Formats: sequence, structure tokens, C-alpha cells
Amino acid sequence: MEKQNNILEFAKKILSIDSPSGFTHNIIHMLEEECDARHLAYTKNNKGNLIITIPGASAYRVGLSAHVDTLGAMVRSVNSDGTLTFTPIGGPILPTYDGEYCTIYTRDNKTYKGTFLSNAPAVHVFENARTLPRDASNMHIRLDEIVKSKEDVKKIGITSGDFIALDPKTTITENGFIKSRFLDDKISVAILFGLIDYLQANKMTSKYELVLIISTYEEVGHGASHVPDLDEMISVDMGCIGLDLNCTEYDVSICAKDGSGPYDYDITSRLIELAKNKKLNYAVDIYPFYSSDVSAALHGGNNIRGGLIGPGVGASHGMERTHYQAVHNTLELLIAYLTE
Repeated sequence: MEKQNNILEFAKKILSIDSPSGFTHNIIHMLEEECDARHLAYTKNNKGNLIITIPGASAYRVGLSAHVDTLGAMVRSVNSDGTLTFTPIGGPILPTYDGEYCTIYTRDNKTYKGTFLSNAPAVHVFENARTLPRDASNMHIRLDEIVKSKEDVKKIGITSGDFIALDPKTTITENGFIKSRFLDDKISVAILFGLIDYLQANKMTSKYELVLIISTYEEVGHGASHVPDLDEMISVDMGCIGLDLNCTEYDVSICAKDGSGPYDYDITSRLIELAKNKKLNYAVDIYPFYSSDVSAALHGGNNIRGGLIGPGVGASHGMERTHYQAVHNTLELLIAYLTE
């Protein structure tokens, strides 16, 4: 129960810190403080990825990655009526943005609140309120400020290029469901820190030297395109649910192939064997529209073998949900992989 509470509290903490791709400095600073509290050795690379190194029983180096950047948006332009036009960051399901509250971050460190809306937001006024496509060309942001013109918005300091973060609406139910935007992939970051806490609390040493990579540009495709010298790398990222896939919100998902190609045969086979032996709830799946930090690392020319696992997450890139059982199964598989 303590292990569960620690991971869920950590997840709530990082989900509350806005971090769309390109605007991750606040959450990385928070994670640096968490590393200091655990007396961990870490560095940052030039793009802002956090690299944590933990000695192991051998010199064989295993990288574990999870990304802390999320979907979001950026101000594209300011409209004549004082509303904002936006451009998405990453690949969200834009209809789910309609009606969502958000925070605009200016370059001079001011914040303003607003709401994503359709350009036909009122059924009492617009005949096409229910049918207008919800895409960036048909949506805007209404600011919670007394602004009636482009000049009014300019005066308060909002301009093109300012970052926009959606409220995550994190809720953890008494029966173990975790509902929030951006479980992809902050729930996996919480799992990796849960792994660190487990090893430290039990005075356990991994069979391998561990390099934990908290990446900051995964949602836009190049999160871990350059990694330290590794022998192999496993991305811990959300497992897919739907259509003919096997995974549920209660499983650890083991990905055999995604949109970038197949993952390493030996790594994937060992993960499956361990999941069977540990009697974990698991699923092996093909992700049709997906790539990971391992994909980015391989495309970046890194000489590694790669795998991909993660907790099953429903409604990805929308209003996501998983269950603590999936978190637990993912953590247990990582512990087994590193210690048995």
C-alpha cells in the first residue's frame, strides 16, 4: 500500500506541473530536486533531458526512458476581438480540447487563464454549433481578461509563440483508477521514480548500470534521439488500448512492434517470459500509430537494442485513464528485469 501511495502521490505532483514540449524547465527543475533528495547522480543534456545514473553489479548499461513533456498548444496569433488563434503541440485529439480550461505562459513569466472554444460555441446563436469541425482553423481561446481587441491583448503581454497548457483534471478514485490528461507519459515517470525508491528502500542493486532518461521532446518526435553510451534501452511509455489490441487498463503492455518497426527480439522475449513467470497481468501488442523514445534513439543512430513496455492507458491523447493494477504490473516487470 505504501508503494502504491508513493507512486500515485508522485504522479499527482508531476501532473500538476505544466510541461508541453518545449516548455519543460519547471518540471525538470522539480525532478532535479527529487534526485537531490534521493542522493542520485544526474546531468542534463543540451536539449534539457534529465539523465540519472545508478551504479549496478556489472558494467552492462541499460537505459530506461520516460518522457515528461506533454501535448499542448502555442499562440499562433491574436485576433481582432481579443481571442487567440492557436497551433497544437504534438498530436492531440483536438475535439477533446473544446471547452477545456488552459493557462497561457508569456515570455516575461506572466500567466493568464483561458478556455479552448469552437468558433461556433453557442447553440442559441450558431446553427452549426454542433457540427462545425473541431480543428485549429475552427477554434480559438477565450481569455479570462477584459480584452476586446488585439491591442488590449498586446498590452497585457500575450503574443505569438507563447505556450499554452491544458488543465490536466487529475482524479484518482478510491478503487484505483487514475484519470488525467498526460498520463502519456507522466504516469511512467512516476513508475521510474517508484522503481528508484523500491531499490533504495530495499537496499537492492540492479544487475546492470542504470541510466534513466527523462526526455523532454518525445511528443514531437526527437525526445531521446541522442542518448549516453548504452548497451540497450527500454522505453516506459503508455500501452495502447482498443480495436484488436489485447491490452487493458489493468495490464503491463509489452510492445512487439509499433509504427517505427519491431523491437528487439531478445529483449521482448525476455520481458514476456518474466511477465509469465511472475504471473503478472500483461499483454503483447502491436501499436499501429505510435513511436517511442527508443524509436527516436534508433533513428538518431544510437547503437542500441530496444524494447517498449508501459501501463495500459485508455483514450490516449484525449481524456486518458489507467488503473493502479497496470502501474503495479509495470513496476514489477521492471524490478524483475533488472534484478533476476
